[in-house]
Amino acid sequence: MNRTVLGAAAAILLSACSGSRSTTSPGLARSEASGRIENALNAEAHAHAIWGVSIVDLTTGVALYERNADRLLVPASNAKLYSTSAALEVLGPDFVFETVVSSPGAIADDTLRGPLVITGSGDPTIGGRFRDGDELAIFREWADELRAHGIRHIDGDIVGDDNFFDDTPLGYGWSWDDEPYWYSAELGALSFNDNCIDVTVFATTPGQPASITWRPFNTWYVTIENESVTVAADSLADEEYSRSRATNHIRVRSRIVASEEQRESLSISNPTAYFVHVLREVLIREGITVGGRAVDIDDMDDPLPSTSTELLRHRSRPLSDIISVVNKRSQNLYADQLLKVIGTRLPAHETDEPGGSARNGIALASRVWATAGVDTSLAQIVDGSGLSRYNLVTPRMTTHLLSWMWSRPATVRDAFLDSLPIGGVDGTLAGRYDVGAARGEVRAKTGTVSNVSTLSGYVATDDGTPLAFSIMANNFVVDTDEMRDVQDLIVTTLASIHNR
Repeated sequence: MNRTVLGAAAAILLSACSGSRSTTSPGLARSEASGRIENALNAEAHAHAIWGVSIVDLTTGVALYERNADRLLVPASNAKLYSTSAALEVLGPDFVFETVVSSPGAIADDTLRGPLVITGSGDPTIGGRFRDGDELAIFREWADELRAHGIRHIDGDIVGDDNFFDDTPLGYGWSWDDEPYWYSAELGALSFNDNCIDVTVFATTPGQPASITWRPFNTWYVTIENESVTVAADSLADEEYSRSRATNHIRVRSRIVASEEQRESLSISNPTAYFVHVLREVLIREGITVGGRAVDIDDMDDPLPSTSTELLRHRSRPLSDIISVVNKRSQNLYADQLLKVIGTRLPAHETDEPGGSARNGIALASRVWATAGVDTSLAQIVDGSGLSRYNLVTPRMTTHLLSWMWSRPATVRDAFLDSLPIGGVDGTLAGRYDVGAARGEVRAKTGTVSNVSTLSGYVATDDGTPLAFSIMANNFVVDTDEMRDVQDLIVTTLASIHNR
């Protein structure tokens, strides 16, 4: 590995420190650290769990510690390391999504004589994520731009063109009982507000139903059946939501304690229809009347004309910002949208299905992973988020990937490192590593599904040596926090190594 590149990358990792380390601690020898790791993994409390561990010195490429390093295990959201690294390589850190608003009709006086067509390219960020939580800000801006074209009335439909992606709304092997929740939101080339509504359940009087509101503006795209109940202050609360498959009929059966509230983001069905439905409502609220319907292009009776005039083009934030949402917040929708976009780059002669599919994305991303030293003949990755239990990788595959990303050109490497949660500072690691040698020194991706807990990333030792690690726990029945405690002990031990 080039020492100049290595030094620059190390500086980036070490800059995450929230403060200087103690100069009085003698630190641990590597042999002592290995012993502590071994003891932690052998604890009787989780004797039936399957542990896989790979820890590599990035200055030498030598393994510091291994256990079941070549055993295939479920990675959960550690799969996002694979999808985001592939996205950076295939698309580039400066890549932006573009959403085009056009019409085949002419503007006569103040009226658009025809449909308004929104053509999506998979942008997952249209909503409030980068707009201080104002999920309608972008749509209001579009209304302003349409008015600037002289449009005060649209006599046609608001049409959502989602044909950039295939029509498969969920990942392969996703659990049916996850479907109502934000982390299992449907995919689509047109996406709005993470393809969710944001529900708030307010307590009322004990024994009475709670009060329910949702954003955006209690949209009638969904119907909510209120079967909740407010319970006394000394009672147990419970959250329960369901949505009938392929519908937007949501049932709320929560028990909510008096004087409290519950918040949850719940998924919708058919993101394209949702997108254009809310857009139509916003346009009307902004003073542009709409004579037609909000419609998915697949539900139109007649095809659109082959030519149209572009009215506006919306560009997303760059990929480097988007993958920070993927990894720091562990946002599943964003990861799986990226995988489908990668699929559009697969040459057409190499596939017999639509370009924007997960299968095509995996086919092209696998070439990136193979270049990184991942044995793609053994790895099984079926989605971008890690929600599927069909995903299987080994700890060694993951440290190969991490080592390779560490050595990439600065624009790619920096974007990848910056996207990872920092221990005790932000993302899914904000509440871990509050104290100890690893605080501010570890950048890593968490992963959690039932009976699976993983953590993979980078940590600097006390003497400044950068390490890549992957710690995977499968098949345990104890509380997940117990497995995280072991992971944190291992990482803190690594951060305490000092051989100088």
